[in-house]
Amino acid sequence: MSFHPPTPHDFRRLAALAIPVVLAQLGLMAMSVVDTLIVGRVSPAALAGVALGNVYGFCVAVFGMGLLTALDPVVSQAVGAGDEPAIARSVQRGILISLGMGLLAGLVCLPVRVLLTSAGQYPEVVDGAVAYVLAQAPTYWAFFLFVALRTSLQAGHITRPIVWSIVLANVFNGVVCWGLVFGKFGTPALGPLGAGIATALARVFMLGTLVAFAWPRVRPWLRWTPESLQLAPLRRLVALGLPIAAQYELEFAIFAAVALLMGQLGPVPAAAHQIALNIASVTFMVPLGVSIAGSVLVGQAIGAGDAATARRSALAALAAGVGVMALSALVLRAIPRLLARAYSPDLEVVAMAATLIPIAGVFQVFDGTQVVSIGLLRGVGDTRWPMIANFIGYWLVGLPVSLWFGMHLGWGPVGLWWGLVVGLALVALVLVARVRVRLWQSLVRLDVESRGH
Repeated sequence: MSFHPPTPHDFRRLAALAIPVVLAQLGLMAMSVVDTLIVGRVSPAALAGVALGNVYGFCVAVFGMGLLTALDPVVSQAVGAGDEPAIARSVQRGILISLGMGLLAGLVCLPVRVLLTSAGQYPEVVDGAVAYVLAQAPTYWAFFLFVALRTSLQAGHITRPIVWSIVLANVFNGVVCWGLVFGKFGTPALGPLGAGIATALARVFMLGTLVAFAWPRVRPWLRWTPESLQLAPLRRLVALGLPIAAQYELEFAIFAAVALLMGQLGPVPAAAHQIALNIASVTFMVPLGVSIAGSVLVGQAIGAGDAATARRSALAALAAGVGVMALSALVLRAIPRLLARAYSPDLEVVAMAATLIPIAGVFQVFDGTQVVSIGLLRGVGDTRWPMIANFIGYWLVGLPVSLWFGMHLGWGPVGLWWGLVVGLALVALVLVARVRVRLWQSLVRLDVESRGH
């Protein structure tokens, strides 16, 4: 097994793809951030309601996102091999998955009040969360179609239409959210419901603009072929995506579980937790973008039969992702109170958030390591190991430690966060080791058309 250190050219290739992907990720994240910032001016209960609604809504969406992420290695490897028919077939199967998951996600939103109430959340918080979630339920199909097209376009290094569609959607969401939450433009003041309606409309707007901007590339993908409707390849694509979906669900569900525990401590801890998590989530978009870029570059190299480039790209992605998060951690530990004040004027919420944000700085170094590792493994087609590592690290280690620190020892919100750090560190170590093993084995292209892989 030879070692392939990355060259400056490898870092430039990574940056050329990662930067627009990071911008796109930040733009997607900005919608929930804007919702949180605007509703945070209404009341702590409204802020906590939208925070809880975001948790529930993303738990619903993340499974479909995971299934569609199976397009990442399949399309990128087809791009590397120059196989245009395989790209079109994969996109068309992604469209079918998107429509099915959109219907299912909307139905899963319906019992939101029952589930949150049974989880012991405060009634005033539940009211805001229910309004926020149900307003978005009818438009998950648009969100999933956007994810499918975006993943496929990124695999071919087409990123400009994605960035522009997200930028315009954010402007649209910000204006409509502000108007509906506070009753501008002659509308009633709807609070969290207004934020949910704005996000729902922004999803449809974002999909429409992406299709319009990328139409020359998207149009050939919409020429349907009988092969795209065959059940066996569709099942194999879903089988590839299921471990990714489970891994996404396990990872996000641990944060949802901690959010529910915070909610049991009261609206102030719940709001403070959301602020710290929101900040960490924004910075997380950088290594997530690097992870996506690394997955594409590794997949393209495998499709082209170039193992050395695949390995150099993997090492460049790890170095970039971990390095950026280490710098970000220093910022979060240096100015936590200043960051917290941007989210809420409530002094009690700010004080508690300022104790959690420095912990989030430590947390995100490991978070960046694991997400880049997951992307590299996905580029190879290894989707099971991240699922296993997440289950062990988060659920068998992280959550019990969080409960012990936060509840048994009485450390409260701080203890819950340190438990997350412990679990995440274990996940990061396991996945880096797996990258070292898997990337230095024989690398072959994925095949969903036949039973062979």
